[in-house]
Amino acid sequence: MTAKVLDGKAASAAIKAELAERVAALKEKGITPGIATVLVGADPASQLYVGMKHRQSEAIGMNSIQRELPADATQEQVEALIDELNADPSCHGYIVQLPLPKHLDTDRILERIDPAKDADGLHPTNLGRLVLNVNAPITTPLPCTPRGVIELLQRNDYDLNGKHVVVVGRGVTIGRSIGLILTRREINATVTQVHTGTVDMGQYLRQADVIVASAGVKHLIRPEDVKPGAAVLDVGVTREDDPATGKQKVYGDVDPAVAEVAGWLSPNPGGVGPMTVALLMTNVVEAAERAAAQA
Repeated sequence: MTAKVLDGKAASAAIKAELAERVAALKEKGITPGIATVLVGADPASQLYVGMKHRQSEAIGMNSIQRELPADATQEQVEALIDELNADPSCHGYIVQLPLPKHLDTDRILERIDPAKDADGLHPTNLGRLVLNVNAPITTPLPCTPRGVIELLQRNDYDLNGKHVVVVGRGVTIGRSIGLILTRREINATVTQVHTGTVDMGQYLRQADVIVASAGVKHLIRPEDVKPGAAVLDVGVTREDDPATGKQKVYGDVDPAVAEVAGWLSPNPGGVGPMTVALLMTNVVEAAERAAAQA
């Protein structure tokens, strides 16, 4: 058996096509969804990532706002820029690109973001609302990567209702937040969370219908740890220098041999990564739609 590929590029392309129609509908009402990024310093990887987000958002008709500050920007300068975007009606959602320079208080900056404009869906207020809301419709931004994992499964006709999902990792971006969405009644999954400090992680993995591997440990998930036919989503990233080329090579959390055991497998790269960007744009379009409804 070879696993069915959960193709994030194809699923994200479908989402972006749907978003383009929603953006066009908003423009007919005189509203252009605006997505902004805040980049402090000139980290090449961050510049590349931010540039890609803007190209994709412009391609579907969104207004792209790029704000940059030098690496030695003060806390006050960054916070002033945050306040400016919070007050700007043309900006419906934005992100502060991480990591920030070490002299800045990252938590203080992120908490200053207007929760309604939190494109990442990781503002403490929005996470708190998600904790409190199990049944009612969600009207606040959701964490992008967890949402991308779930959308990738659903768009491949995978029903999570009643399934046992084992989440590997405890970071805020995925590990700590995905269980909040999966256990909502509309999705109705059962969630077990493990991490690198878990004793005999394999005993939990072998029970899983779905494994979300997000620990950031190269090839942590091995074929013998996977129940035959399970869905495995490879989210974690490890970068190592390749002696042969001198360039960095990206590895996922999942051993490639898992493809011979699993029923579904998302590649890394090319799986959840493209979904995260698509859902980031979705959060901003949804924020613009909410603003239009309140106007």
